[in-house]
Amino acid sequence: MEELRLLASFALPAQYIERIRAVSPKIKVKQSQNREEALAMIVDADILLAGFFSLELFKAAKQLKWIQTLYAGVDAFLYPDVVRSPVIITNAGGVNAIPVSEQVVGMMLCLSRKLHIFMRNQKERKWKTNDVDLIFKMDELSGKTAGLVGLGRIGSEIAKKAKCLGMRVIATRRNPSALKPDYVDELIPVENLEELLAQSDFVIIQIPLTRDTEGMFGEKEFHHMKRTAYLINASRGNIVKEDELIKALKEERIAGAALDTFAVEPLPQDSPLWNMENVIITPHVAGLTPFYPERLTDLFCENLKRFMGNQPLVNVVDKTRGY
Repeated sequence: MEELRLLASFALPAQYIERIRAVSPKIKVKQSQNREEALAMIVDADILLAGFFSLELFKAAKQLKWIQTLYAGVDAFLYPDVVRSPVIITNAGGVNAIPVSEQVVGMMLCLSRKLHIFMRNQKERKWKTNDVDLIFKMDELSGKTAGLVGLGRIGSEIAKKAKCLGMRVIATRRNPSALKPDYVDELIPVENLEELLAQSDFVIIQIPLTRDTEGMFGEKEFHHMKRTAYLINASRGNIVKEDELIKALKEERIAGAALDTFAVEPLPQDSPLWNMENVIITPHVAGLTPFYPERLTDLFCENLKRFMGNQPLVNVVDKTRGY
């Protein structure tokens, strides 16, 4: 193999760029997150380590063979031209499994122990031990059922942590006949989602956004959930029909929600979700961790070695399925 040209279209710190260069002297790395500059640099690039991406950038590439994405979700990459092309896409699945799983567990603890309400009371200097309605709603995670819609890397990490907290763990999986992990009590076929919804005290969405999953959660799904159950979404906002979720919350069809992702981001100021006492909002930060650049570089360097050795890559995306 002759020179291998690589463009990183985001600000990866210098020490990680040097680690990439150290894989082989044949690797030539350019880096830019400036649109015009990236368009010029991509022309002769073989590999794109993609933060910034657009159809225009893709069309400017003349010999692109492989795109490594910055995140696990690839819905922003799947233009028809990209899907039809022979260009390989690999995602960063697993890189943020630890922080997302910890945030989801934190959300469950907050909702169960009403910590989000007590924090609001603290801001207003209210000592509300005589609020009988609130006190008697305080609960425990132990013995509750965590229902994972999706059991990929992040879903598996959530399942392990939930199991350690004494919860019963059930999950949907496309191939439920596959070997069941020890940390999962029951695997449910995707087409039997209603079974999971009816059993779960916490319904945790952890699936990619695809044509099949867009708008997957709406009024029908909320009616199948327990009135005492909570919805947690730290995957993609458009999987949930937000207006129908708001309606379910107002009508107390479900007990509450913890949301890190939304259909429109930033969440509009006039969204009713902001003022709902039974809703926790975080601004799409569940995957953030100081260890992200290091883990991403570990994954990319492993794939780079495989690419140069004509070996199968890790985290290859099925572009027609969308994950």
